[in-house]
Amino acid sequence: MRWLALLVVCAAAHAEVGVVDDYGNSVRLPTPARRIVSLAPHLTELVHAAGGGASLVGAVDYSDYPPAARNLPRVGSDAHINIEAVLALKPDLIVAWPNAGSVRAIDSLAKLGLPVFRSEPRELDDIATTIERLGVLTGSVREAGREARAFRARLATLEKRYAAQPRLRVFYQVWDRPLVTVNGAHVISKVIALCGGENVFAHLPLIAPEVDAEAVLRAKPDVVVTSTSGAKPPVWIRDARFAAVPADLIQRHTPRLLDGAEQVCRILERVRAARS
Repeated sequence: MRWLALLVVCAAAHAEVGVVDDYGNSVRLPTPARRIVSLAPHLTELVHAAGGGASLVGAVDYSDYPPAARNLPRVGSDAHINIEAVLALKPDLIVAWPNAGSVRAIDSLAKLGLPVFRSEPRELDDIATTIERLGVLTGSVREAGREARAFRARLATLEKRYAAQPRLRVFYQVWDRPLVTVNGAHVISKVIALCGGENVFAHLPLIAPEVDAEAVLRAKPDVVVTSTSGAKPPVWIRDARFAAVPADLIQRHTPRLLDGAEQVCRILERVRAARS
């Protein structure tokens, strides 16, 4: 029986694998990936979460979690990818987040025939789904499945506790110079809703729009949440609770997003308690 189990494992390790990415592209590999280059910090973390961390051979700047990721060779930033550095690592899979600064480089790598998994989570459950797909591509389906189930279970617990609480109006401040927020399509807006909040700029068309102080005041938020460490309440903030959540826990599409969500939920819970 032991030889049969070993045979099954070996066959799985050499079987073709494939998934569909967030852009509808089919990503197929003749065998599970063994040399992965990550072109976004959140994807570096997600590959580790899926059980494929040992296969990472390169990553972009700010790929700093888990700690082992800090030792990976760098191939630029997620906005300025060094194509030559990527090619030098001879990847059999590239995981990427297409944005304004990276989409050309990502498309160029794909045109060279390199398999590219493009990721752009928009819903909280997309994080679990991405982990599962990366588990397929790295041959670590069981580990990825466990991580995805744990994420969904924790998400369900938070939703049950907070989502139906009395609504609070929330302004999320990505940056203050210029003043940048998120619209309803952004995953941060989904965190706010999970906590029983309402994103006051959910209606704006751009996913990360610039706003001004006057617009924030007109929106009359109950709570202002920022990701800027050590930030102090702006002088123009009136009648709103101001709180900060670490950027890595709220702006990265990883399992740690639920750590940030829990902090946001507790902030809103304290505001409700103060009003009762």
